[in-house]
Amino acid sequence: MKTLRVSFLALAVISLAACGGKSQDGTAAAGGAAAAEVVKIDGSSTVFPITEAVAEEFRTVSKTPVTIGVSGTGGGFKKFCAGEIAITGASRYIKPTEKELCKKGGVEFIELPVAYDGVSVVVNPKNDWVDHLTTAELKKIWEPAAQKKVKNWNQVREGFPDQKLTLFGPGVDSGTFDYFTKKINGEAQASRGDYTASEDDNVLVHGVSTDKGSLGYFGFAYYAENKGKLKAAPIKHGDKAAVLPSLTTIGDGTYAPLSRPIFIYISKKAAERKEVIDLIDFWMKEGGELAKEVGYIPLPADVAKGAVERFNSRTVGSVK
Repeated sequence: MKTLRVSFLALAVISLAACGGKSQDGTAAAGGAAAAEVVKIDGSSTVFPITEAVAEEFRTVSKTPVTIGVSGTGGGFKKFCAGEIAITGASRYIKPTEKELCKKGGVEFIELPVAYDGVSVVVNPKNDWVDHLTTAELKKIWEPAAQKKVKNWNQVREGFPDQKLTLFGPGVDSGTFDYFTKKINGEAQASRGDYTASEDDNVLVHGVSTDKGSLGYFGFAYYAENKGKLKAAPIKHGDKAAVLPSLTTIGDGTYAPLSRPIFIYISKKAAERKEVIDLIDFWMKEGGELAKEVGYIPLPADVAKGAVERFNSRTVGSVK
């Protein structure tokens, strides 16, 4: 599995030394009219490991410069709808407000699923009292009413120790934050605010791995990459048995309700550029194996075929 190397200084798969102007579809001249145009990508930290893997492999067959930034799903859509980037990664569907933002910016988009992911709820490896957590207990921990009130583990379940509860999670621009709060608290963005938030999932991994009383959540790839530092909590939903996140349980949907598709959005204008077409064609052909390599679930064959057809026909808009 590739090491997850996240830097928030506009991660460059190939360094960009732009000396030309920026176009509305996120391109920049790199040393003159004859030079290859840069493909600019930003967005979700959850989608980043797949994007990075695809871009690295694409370098072996193309000289096209590709840069990758990580500003979160919401931050990526802001740049995308302003025409600053060609592609953005998202760990949720585009919101109505973001659709309107793109409309105002004159940006039509093509929505493509690229893999499946499971939001992993993790605790410190020294935590010897959590053998599972229910979705009701997660709500008790994370709902807005818990702020400054639910501060110890013994408030979560009778029998848990009088141990300080320290929380780590994505920031408000994260699609994972939106998805988790919607599924657990019943409303996207509804969450307590007294926790350590970061768009960099590696910061969250470090926080949970160094505090015995900690709990956090983020995409499965970051848990899979750091299993020696973390302990995943099996999740019990309703009257079903508790389920541990894994490639199998995420892929077959039994890791409910925290399994989800993840996406890329491509500017229709950018999708007319040869270098973008080549990158997406490469992604559609090789992305399944590369997704598996970095800890995600490849799309089923019929869904993958539909994504190819959607891009080839330049079908714009979202399925939701």
